[in-house]
Amino acid sequence: MAAEIKVLSGNGARAAIAEFAARFQRASGHKVNVEFHVNPEVKAKIEAGEAFDVAVLNPPVLDDLIKQGKVVAGTRAVIGRAGIGVGIREGASKPDISSVAAFKRTLLNSKSVAYPADGASGKYFVGLVDRLGIAAEMKPKLRPMPGDYNVEVVADGEVELVVVVASRISGVRGVALVGRIPEELQTWIGFTAGVAASAKQPEAARALVRFLVAPEAEPVIRSMGIEPFVE
Repeated sequence: MAAEIKVLSGNGARAAIAEFAARFQRASGHKVNVEFHVNPEVKAKIEAGEAFDVAVLNPPVLDDLIKQGKVVAGTRAVIGRAGIGVGIREGASKPDISSVAAFKRTLLNSKSVAYPADGASGKYFVGLVDRLGIAAEMKPKLRPMPGDYNVEVVADGEVELVVVVASRISGVRGVALVGRIPEELQTWIGFTAGVAASAKQPEAARALVRFLVAPEAEPVIRSMGIEPFVE
């Protein structure tokens, strides 16, 4: 019988999770409903008792929910990881971010830079601006945005650049990925999935998690800025 699966997911792997939810629906006949929020909000919802079948979150967040008994430890699966990237409005001239000096210069020359206010990549970026010694100059240019609108704001022309986990830029109409920030400044954001301890559809939920990490999934997630890896 067809099941209805509820997924609570962070925003970082948004395009990939939406794509795989649609593919799984077609392949299995099960219905998949996905809600996207920033990781802290997903965690808060789960801790408050919101019903769900599958969670897709950054590893430390999912692991804490496993410790709390909210997610079944044996279902934990690593989807992949993505680095921090820069996005611009489609058709705009791509800035140089090929070196630390070039990236710093691009930030200083920009009119405005969006980032996710409550996301892991946004918090990292704020610290990075400070490390680069340009916090004072950048303060009037920085635009902290909600998780569901930090990339889209660039497509709408409200902000010139966005700095966010690169996989979040994938699939957003009107926004082009410039590339990842220099390796010397890079950090990696991981994506993991697990089945709720109180899942109403545990078998279908486990099947969805297996679908997310099947070998056939690798080229798709790579095309969306996520690198498969083993912890």
